Amino acid sequence: MSESDDQNNQPEAQPAEPTTPPPSPEPEPSSGGNEPGSEERTWALFAHLSALIGFVIPFGNLIGPLIVWQVKKNEMPFVDEQGKEALNFQITVTLAAIVCFILMFVLIGVFLIFVVGIAALVLTIIAGIKANNGEHYQYPLTWRIIS
Repeated sequence: MSESDDQNNQPEAQPAEPTTPPPSPEPEPSSGGNEPGSEERTWALFAHLSALIGFVIPFGNLIGPLIVWQVKKNEMPFVDEQGKEALNFQITVTLAAIVCFILMFVLIGVFLIFVVGIAALVLTIIAGIKANNGEHYQYPLTWRIIS
C-alpha cells in the first residue's frame, strides 16, 4: 500500500459549525442620546483639523475652527464642545508662537517655534481622531478662554 492510498482512506474532518450567530450591527446612535452621531463626529473632526489651514494661511488655525464652531454650535452639542476646545487650543498656540517670535532675538525662540509647531500638529491630529471616535477630548496645557 502506498502513502497516497493511506491518505485517501482517512475520513475527512467536518468543519465545526458556529455555536453563536454573528453579532448584528448596532444602529448608529442619534445626536439626541449621550453618544454623538456620525454627522456630529464628522463635524467635530472638521473643527479640529480645520486648524491645519494655519500652516498655509496666516491665522487660518483660528479661522477654521471658528467657522466650524459658529456654523454648527447651535445644532450639535458635541461640535459645540469640541469646537470651543479646538479654538481655545489654537488661541493658546497662537499666543505661544508670538512669544517664540519675540524670543527669536535671544535665539531660543528659533528652537521653541519648531517645538510649538510640531506639538500643535500632533495634538491637533490626535484630537481629530478622538473626536471622530466620539470621545470628548481636551488638549493639555490649554488656556480655556471660551467656555
